[in-house]
Amino acid sequence: MRSSCWKSEFGHRTAFEPHPGDRHSRPGHGLGEHVWLWIRKREENTEQVARQLARCAGVRARDVSYAGLKDRVAVTEQWFSVHLPGRHAPDWEAVETDRVAVLRHVRHNRKLRRGALRGNAFRIGVRDVSGDTGELQRRLETAACHGVPNYFGEQRFGRAGSNLHTADRLFAHRGRRLSRHQRGLALSAARAYLFNQVLAKRVRGGSWNQVMPGDALQLAGSHSYFIATSADAELQARADALDLHPTGPLWGRGDIPVSDACRQLEEQDLAACGSWQQGLAEAGLRQERRALRLVVEDLQWSWPTPDSLVLEFSLAAGCYATSVLRELVAR
Repeated sequence: MRSSCWKSEFGHRTAFEPHPGDRHSRPGHGLGEHVWLWIRKREENTEQVARQLARCAGVRARDVSYAGLKDRVAVTEQWFSVHLPGRHAPDWEAVETDRVAVLRHVRHNRKLRRGALRGNAFRIGVRDVSGDTGELQRRLETAACHGVPNYFGEQRFGRAGSNLHTADRLFAHRGRRLSRHQRGLALSAARAYLFNQVLAKRVRGGSWNQVMPGDALQLAGSHSYFIATSADAELQARADALDLHPTGPLWGRGDIPVSDACRQLEEQDLAACGSWQQGLAEAGLRQERRALRLVVEDLQWSWPTPDSLVLEFSLAAGCYATSVLRELVAR
């Protein structure tokens, strides 16, 4: 049942990336081979802006780096780095348009690496809200206290599922040649699809946030996990306190770590996806685990008008705001 009709707007999204002044990343003070730029963009994706920076600086596309991709349909802010050894920086105003603004730039002695991202902060406006606002209030309170299912968002699969179609063709024709970028998107989408299948099965069964025998339980704030030999009360209490999270598979080569009831569920649910499992393993990816639960940090909400809702929250890197919206207003 849909409790609300909604249209969402990403009002502001900021990446918690390493700052040039962080204690783990010494400020350049005008020195260093790299220039870091803090950029605000509207309806521009990260890769487009990176190409604009490369053209402005007269460097190769691979000399421009960023920690992670941000949504195109949004106002976002993030750091980029440009490799300019022994060269003066160009006039960065040449990059600016009505949709792109350079807010700050500084020399630095390190390249900004992919994945050097702690998380993202969101401010999202939901318009034309209708339906049972009492039920929506309950969902907000539940999400704030207990989190939501950690689905990969639809954007991972490409427009109209194009990345999944590419993956299907890739696995059907092992010798098919793709660019490194296309191949990466296809493999990532295939892994995400398999994960979402397992998560959806556990959501339907009510076990997505419950410890099952044989579960791989991830420690909060880390990628480390251990196998639950049984679903005892102590482990469940830790899961209820958000200290532990059941996980699902990010498929690849290697032994499947889960056992007992958890392994049986995953094998049954993915039985029809054998060619994708084989393709991911042959591509060299290794078995990994991802938490089934997404913790919504610092969730706050307000009602500027009776039919508009503003949400503010933070998510860890690799998690999707659309998954939060799905649980709150799009069911």
